[in-house]
Amino acid sequence: MNTATLEKMKKMHMLGMHRSFQTSLETAQNENLTPDEMITLLIDNEWDDRHNRSIDRGMKRAKFRYKATLEQLDYAAERGLDKNQIHRFGDTTFITKKENIIITGSTGTGKSFLASAIGHQACTMGFKVLYTNATRLFAELKMAKADGSAIKEMARIERQDLLIIDDFGIQPFDHPSRLTLLEIIEDRHGKRSTIFTSQVPVKQWHDIIGEKTVADAVLDRIVHNAYRVGLTGESLRRKWNKKDAEDKE
Repeated sequence: MNTATLEKMKKMHMLGMHRSFQTSLETAQNENLTPDEMITLLIDNEWDDRHNRSIDRGMKRAKFRYKATLEQLDYAAERGLDKNQIHRFGDTTFITKKENIIITGSTGTGKSFLASAIGHQACTMGFKVLYTNATRLFAELKMAKADGSAIKEMARIERQDLLIIDDFGIQPFDHPSRLTLLEIIEDRHGKRSTIFTSQVPVKQWHDIIGEKTVADAVLDRIVHNAYRVGLTGESLRRKWNKKDAEDKE
């Protein structure tokens, strides 16, 4: 009977329950449990298994640049990271409040790593996250407009609870990309959260976006409800390379 029950659990894709029940049979754990306790054990394990698989799927869909967590962040004084502020980002309240984050700093200071860590935390909390490079994002949307899939792609972006746009402003915007940016920001304003990372100071974004009317509209929606994180200090990549060289000596 137990073998048949295990087989039915597997066919119904109740993998957490299947694993828990199989373990209890192998260890005779169920002998000490009341029927209510046994049901609770099976349900809890199935719940945990589905939750963990959902997080794993979310991580894969997000396509983070780095496998980063908040626990891995370096809070050395020269980096300019406010630990309390990062912990507040970690509770993901900024997402429920539909707020934005802007992370700026020189190349190699850890902007992408920090954004990935915040996104990773959001995934574990059950939010839908998408991580993308700005240049690649607008190139892909241009191609999507050419092949007729732009509406579907824009809808997918709009559905993300958190959109992370990395390396924003690394290239000036042409007219189509400028209008696409405005559409993305307009769709998300007051409804979803966005994180921008950029080597370029925010005060220069207006010139990079170009076309005063569009730039004003975009920045009005991005900047005024955004938390600012300015990373400073030596390039972490240079620091890591130096450490690797020292370790090999």
